[in-house]
Amino acid sequence: MPVRRLDPILVDRIAAGEVVERPAAAVKELVENAVDAGATSIEIALEAGGRRLIRIVDDGRGMTPEDLELAVERHATSKLPDGDLFAINTLGFRGEALPSIGAVARLSIVTRTAEAETGSSIVVEAGVKGPVRPAPASKGTRVEVTDLFAATPARLKFLKSDRSEAQAVAEIVKRLAIAHPTIRFTLSGEHITSFTYPPEEPGEHGFLRRLSRVLGAEFHENAMSIGVEREGVRLTGFASLPTYHRGTGAAVHFVVNGRPVRDKLLLGAVRGAYADVMASDRHPVLAIMIELDPRAVDVNVHPAKTEVRFRDPAFVRGFVVAALKEAITRHAFRASSTGGTRTLESLRPQGAPLPMRSAYPHRPHAIRPTSAFANWQAPLDKPEQSVIPASGLAERQASLPEFAAPFADSRATLADVEPEAEGAPLGAARAQLHGTYIVAQTQDGIVIVDQHAAHERLVYERLKRERASSGIARQLLLIPEVVDLDPVDADRVLAEAPALEDLGLVVEPFGHGALLVREVPSALAGGRIKALVQDVADALAEWGQGAANPLEERLDAVLSRMSCHGSIRAGRRMRPEEMNALLREMEATPLSGQCNHGRPTYVELKLSDIERLFGRR
Repeated sequence: MPVRRLDPILVDRIAAGEVVERPAAAVKELVENAVDAGATSIEIALEAGGRRLIRIVDDGRGMTPEDLELAVERHATSKLPDGDLFAINTLGFRGEALPSIGAVARLSIVTRTAEAETGSSIVVEAGVKGPVRPAPASKGTRVEVTDLFAATPARLKFLKSDRSEAQAVAEIVKRLAIAHPTIRFTLSGEHITSFTYPPEEPGEHGFLRRLSRVLGAEFHENAMSIGVEREGVRLTGFASLPTYHRGTGAAVHFVVNGRPVRDKLLLGAVRGAYADVMASDRHPVLAIMIELDPRAVDVNVHPAKTEVRFRDPAFVRGFVVAALKEAITRHAFRASSTGGTRTLESLRPQGAPLPMRSAYPHRPHAIRPTSAFANWQAPLDKPEQSVIPASGLAERQASLPEFAAPFADSRATLADVEPEAEGAPLGAARAQLHGTYIVAQTQDGIVIVDQHAAHERLVYERLKRERASSGIARQLLLIPEVVDLDPVDADRVLAEAPALEDLGLVVEPFGHGALLVREVPSALAGGRIKALVQDVADALAEWGQGAANPLEERLDAVLSRMSCHGSIRAGRRMRPEEMNALLREMEATPLSGQCNHGRPTYVELKLSDIERLFGRR
């Protein structure tokens, strides 16, 4: 067949397939136009999930009749004044959104500038453009899209239910609301709960208020502030404590020069920053603004403009990782405020309402030097002759809960406690429950510590410090131990033998699928060597080999798995001085608020919470 030029309307419909694949995409393009127009208030209304109607009203600058006529033409835009694609300072710039929407639906626009006495209107239906006519209008622009995909009915078969499409629109609006906290956003319609985000004042406090409205009120008291700048790149925003997380990455928000993006490089940076303190199947809650020279980032690499390409991706990734790790370390001792609520919920009788609680203020604490970690670790590793198995809390009853024969080692209450111990952040140890949990008394409440999770973090941080300084201390096994593994796992471990030797684990081949372990880290001596080596193999499999992941992250992943085998096990009874030494070491150790897998190492209950639990308040 001969080559021929496509009909302009057909060209628009083809382009619409890239720009407008569902109602949420149309909303995104139209709201971005409103933002670029300087709107301070944007209202979005839906019918049938946006399929029947999308209405967007803003109070922006509006358009003149001449601009309105050009705005619905292909590749007509006001957002590239000098035609420079490498210095884009607006959200929309291609001039495709309005003609693409008009090609597959009925598009009606009414607009007026502040200087004009009357407004203007235009209608584009299935790609056919009508004339510009005078119309009564307020300052700003009103856009209505009706019968989306009526001109291409085959596309309707690919839409989900009206509820699902409406929820997708809500997600788009929330992301744009995070990116522009000084703008009022209102969403209403069928199959969705209407909401309004009032405008916030510029700056950190206003941004945090907007995030608390969008991400949930609990985020406010579980957020860490981010504010760093380097080599022309500025990061600001908030990220959640490692113990405050979600099951998906939907609450991870990045904004690059005002543009919400879902970029693989940035998502990978988040995973790397939280790798030490959060389980791989959990995700933090965060919103970070990235501001940099527009010439240092290409926003024209994806039809929907949801991905970007940085001129120096390695620097940006490293900068994001470093900023998040610094915040995590700075807030290392804090545990999420939801821990106390969950504790009260587990203790309350079935059917009883959860007592009201106020936000937990996190009091500042001073880190004071403690005795050397190794001085008290050695006695902790000595086996006890009698271990009482943990029995757990009894099931909830209709009345006060009854506990089935709990074991509490009350010897801690008999020990001489230093006067300042109760003034320390984690207080003074008073008892050990079920050989697993340490109960400590603070000045205004109690703290419950998971001894295994806490010690696991301490061992891990000790190994990292040793590796960074003089190298991890190793202990030669009197009798080398043979460990049988799957041949693939054995090969994987042997391939990393030089790196593992730097981590204190010395292995050699010993036949098909077998390894000979000659040395282990001193901190892990006495542990189960086979389980240790298997965990190392699993960590290597999870993180891969070679340059896919930075060496530092791979080594930390291995150390994290190894440290579990040198920790105090659940069921291990401890003496009072050992418990207090553990508490003091937690206070002096970074990231001690959570174990290597992201679980909290302690929960805190204020006296006011306990009193409400018993109806005293």
